[in-house]
Amino acid sequence: MSEESTASQQAWLEKFIREHRGIAGSVHLRSGPDELSLAATVNIPEPVRKVVQMVPRGKGMAGLALERNAAISSCNIQTDGTGQVRPGARAVDAQAAVALPVHNRDGEVRAVVGIAFSDERTISDDELLALTEAAASMP
Repeated sequence: MSEESTASQQAWLEKFIREHRGIAGSVHLRSGPDELSLAATVNIPEPVRKVVQMVPRGKGMAGLALERNAAISSCNIQTDGTGQVRPGARAVDAQAAVALPVHNRDGEVRAVVGIAFSDERTISDDELLALTEAAASMP
Protein backbone atom coordinates (compact mmCIF):
# COMPACT_ATOMS: atom_id res chain seq x y z
CA MET A 1 0.00 0.00 0.00
CA SER A 2 1.43 3.34 -0.96
CA GLU A 3 1.66 6.38 1.32
CA GLU A 4 -0.52 8.26 -1.17
CA SER A 5 -3.37 5.71 -0.94
CA THR A 6 -3.06 5.62 2.86
CA ALA A 7 -3.27 9.44 3.02
CA SER A 8 -6.29 9.36 0.71
CA GLN A 9 -8.06 6.80 2.88
CA GLN A 10 -7.13 8.72 6.04
CA ALA A 11 -8.67 11.93 4.65
CA TRP A 12 -11.74 10.02 3.48
CA LEU A 13 -12.16 8.34 6.90
CA GLU A 14 -11.90 11.64 8.77
CA LYS A 15 -14.66 13.10 6.58
CA PHE A 16 -16.80 9.93 6.85
CA ILE A 17 -16.58 9.95 10.68
CA ARG A 18 -17.41 13.68 10.82
CA GLU A 19 -20.36 13.46 8.40
CA HIS A 20 -21.93 10.54 10.27
CA ARG A 21 -21.30 11.97 13.75
CA GLY A 22 -18.98 9.18 14.78
CA ILE A 23 -16.15 9.55 17.28
CA ALA A 24 -13.74 6.86 16.04
CA GLY A 25 -13.21 4.61 13.07
CA SER A 26 -10.92 2.55 10.90
CA VAL A 27 -10.31 1.35 7.37
CA HIS A 28 -8.96 -2.13 6.81
CA LEU A 29 -8.02 -3.14 3.26
CA ARG A 30 -8.15 -6.71 2.02
CA SER A 31 -4.54 -7.88 1.96
CA GLY A 32 -5.14 -11.55 1.22
CA PRO A 33 -7.98 -14.03 0.86
CA ASP A 34 -8.37 -14.35 4.62
CA GLU A 35 -6.98 -11.13 6.09
CA LEU A 36 -7.31 -7.38 6.34
CA SER A 37 -4.57 -4.77 6.89
CA LEU A 38 -5.10 -1.51 8.74
CA ALA A 39 -4.90 1.50 6.40
CA ALA A 40 -6.40 4.42 8.38
CA THR A 41 -7.71 5.25 11.86
CA VAL A 42 -9.42 8.05 13.75
CA ASN A 43 -9.26 8.11 17.58
CA ILE A 44 -8.04 4.53 17.89
CA PRO A 45 -5.50 4.17 20.73
CA GLU A 46 -1.99 3.02 19.75
CA PRO A 47 -2.24 -0.33 21.63
CA VAL A 48 -5.43 -1.13 19.71
CA ARG A 49 -3.87 -0.08 16.37
CA LYS A 50 -1.03 -2.54 17.01
CA VAL A 51 -3.45 -5.39 17.76
CA VAL A 52 -5.61 -4.74 14.67
CA GLN A 53 -2.77 -4.08 12.22
CA MET A 54 -3.64 -7.43 10.62
CA VAL A 55 -7.11 -8.92 11.13
CA PRO A 56 -7.85 -12.52 10.15
CA ARG A 57 -11.17 -13.58 8.66
CA GLY A 58 -13.71 -14.17 11.42
CA LYS A 59 -11.91 -12.28 14.23
CA GLY A 60 -13.51 -9.19 15.73
CA MET A 61 -16.07 -7.05 14.00
CA ALA A 62 -13.93 -6.34 10.91
CA GLY A 63 -12.97 -10.00 10.46
CA LEU A 64 -16.60 -11.05 10.84
CA ALA A 65 -17.71 -8.44 8.28
CA LEU A 66 -15.17 -9.97 5.86
CA GLU A 67 -16.25 -13.54 6.65
CA ARG A 68 -19.99 -12.89 6.48
CA ASN A 69 -19.88 -10.22 3.77
CA ALA A 70 -22.34 -8.28 5.91
CA ALA A 71 -22.36 -5.36 8.32
CA ILE A 72 -21.59 -6.30 11.92
CA SER A 73 -22.90 -3.99 14.62
CA SER A 74 -22.92 -3.71 18.38
CA CYS A 75 -25.20 -1.55 20.53
CA ASN A 76 -22.36 -1.11 23.04
CA ILE A 77 -18.83 -2.39 22.45
CA GLN A 78 -18.08 -1.91 26.16
CA THR A 79 -20.62 -4.51 27.31
CA ASP A 80 -21.07 -6.70 24.20
CA GLY A 81 -21.15 -10.36 25.18
CA THR A 82 -21.66 -11.90 21.74
CA GLY A 83 -17.98 -12.52 21.07
CA GLN A 84 -18.09 -10.20 18.04
CA VAL A 85 -16.19 -7.47 19.87
CA ARG A 86 -12.58 -8.26 20.75
CA PRO A 87 -11.35 -7.18 24.20
CA GLY A 88 -8.97 -4.56 22.74
CA ALA A 89 -11.88 -2.70 21.14
CA ARG A 90 -13.08 -1.78 24.61
CA ALA A 91 -10.06 0.54 24.90
CA VAL A 92 -11.79 2.82 22.37
CA ASP A 93 -13.91 5.37 24.23
CA ALA A 94 -17.09 4.55 22.32
CA GLN A 95 -20.36 2.65 22.63
CA ALA A 96 -22.31 1.68 19.47
CA ALA A 97 -20.20 0.57 16.51
CA VAL A 98 -20.53 -0.99 13.07
CA ALA A 99 -18.11 -2.66 10.64
CA LEU A 100 -19.17 -2.25 7.00
CA PRO A 101 -17.87 -4.37 4.11
CA VAL A 102 -16.95 -2.37 1.00
CA HIS A 103 -17.12 -4.24 -2.31
CA ASN A 104 -15.17 -4.16 -5.55
CA ARG A 105 -16.85 -4.28 -8.97
CA ASP A 106 -17.02 -8.07 -8.79
CA GLY A 107 -18.92 -7.95 -5.50
CA GLU A 108 -15.98 -9.16 -3.40
CA VAL A 109 -15.08 -7.48 -0.11
CA ARG A 110 -12.15 -5.12 -0.80
CA ALA A 111 -12.18 -3.33 2.56
CA VAL A 112 -14.00 -3.00 5.86
CA VAL A 113 -14.85 0.44 7.27
CA GLY A 114 -15.52 0.75 10.98
CA ILE A 115 -17.29 3.61 12.73
CA ALA A 116 -18.03 4.03 16.43
CA PHE A 117 -20.42 6.38 18.20
CA SER A 118 -20.49 7.97 21.65
CA ASP A 119 -23.95 6.68 22.55
CA GLU A 120 -25.34 3.22 23.21
CA ARG A 121 -28.01 2.42 20.63
CA THR A 122 -29.25 0.04 18.02
CA ILE A 123 -28.27 1.17 14.54
CA SER A 124 -31.48 1.28 12.50
CA ASP A 125 -31.83 -0.37 9.10
CA ASP A 126 -32.11 3.08 7.47
CA GLU A 127 -28.93 4.30 9.18
CA LEU A 128 -27.13 1.07 8.29
CA LEU A 129 -28.12 1.50 4.63
CA ALA A 130 -26.92 5.13 4.62
CA LEU A 131 -23.61 4.16 6.25
CA THR A 132 -23.12 1.26 3.81
CA GLU A 133 -23.78 3.51 0.80
CA ALA A 134 -21.40 6.16 2.15
CA ALA A 135 -18.70 3.56 2.88
CA ALA A 136 -18.90 2.40 -0.75
CA SER A 137 -17.38 5.76 -1.77
CA MET A 138 -14.08 4.92 -0.05
CA PRO A 139 -11.16 5.38 -2.45
